Amino acid sequence: MENALNVTKSLVLLGLVEMEGLKYLYCVLSIVLYLFIVFLSIIIVFVVFSDTRLHEPMYILISNLVLNGIFGSSSFFPKLIVDLITSSTIITHGNCIAQALCVTLFAIYEMSTFTLMAYDRYLAVCHPLRYSTLITNEKVITLSVGSFIVAFILVLTAVLLTWKLPLCGDRMNNIFCDNMSLVVLSCVDSSISRLYSASVVVLYLFVTIIVTLVSYLQIFVVCVKVSGESRQKAVHTLVTHLLNFSIFLFGFLFIFIRYRLGSIDLPIVIHVLLSVTTLIVPPLLNPLIYGVRTHAIESRLVVLR
Repeated sequence: MENALNVTKSLVLLGLVEMEGLKYLYCVLSIVLYLFIVFLSIIIVFVVFSDTRLHEPMYILISNLVLNGIFGSSSFFPKLIVDLITSSTIITHGNCIAQALCVTLFAIYEMSTFTLMAYDRYLAVCHPLRYSTLITNEKVITLSVGSFIVAFILVLTAVLLTWKLPLCGDRMNNIFCDNMSLVVLSCVDSSISRLYSASVVVLYLFVTIIVTLVSYLQIFVVCVKVSGESRQKAVHTLVTHLLNFSIFLFGFLFIFIRYRLGSIDLPIVIHVLLSVTTLIVPPLLNPLIYGVRTHAIESRLVVLR
């Protein structure tokens, strides 16, 4: 305990050290990606809220998804850009805790929103005649707010458990902070924090994955029965949505599993690339897949040009 780091102690992000040689390239790329995500997401939200014809459950959920993408990107890109410009590889313990909270909250709420979208599409495709009564704007808003509150409480509890742990290390193999990166630096027994985080993630993943996959499976069964161009379009949309969900899930699972398999020694570059998948790819693809390529939003964007 004597060697424990004070809560104000700074931590070193080793991933930033690895990026030093090409920092300006990474900086420009980060700025472009961040501005693209924010700009396109804001346009989609504006289109949805300015057109009363788009005030429907599906478009409300799309707005939630892209807004969460802005939140997740903003918890990651601005600091990364500043660090690359200033050649800084340091983050204070307090800022690390805050970033871990935001990054994890983004990931958990993203899972919730993906699940709600899958269930909404299931009702629309499999129960079209009862869709308007089964799911309403009020129900979607209630479910969205409720899932965010639940996610926030779960994540806040996990981060508070981590915040109390004294640290004996100050080097993290990443370019951003996540909860488990801090837990593994702990000087003391972190079993409670690890068990809580694992229980929450496993339970949350189990419920959301089951609901999402069952919903899309039911949609697929209906699509198979449809003939011609409609089936091809529906299957293409289904596959695209599942691919995006899978990419997000892969990155999320990597972060979760990596620290529980400490014997696997990955190069820092590989570790960073796999870790940032969750923070970059979904916020980048969501506005394109669920926004621009959605016919109603696309047609509205054409009118605005």
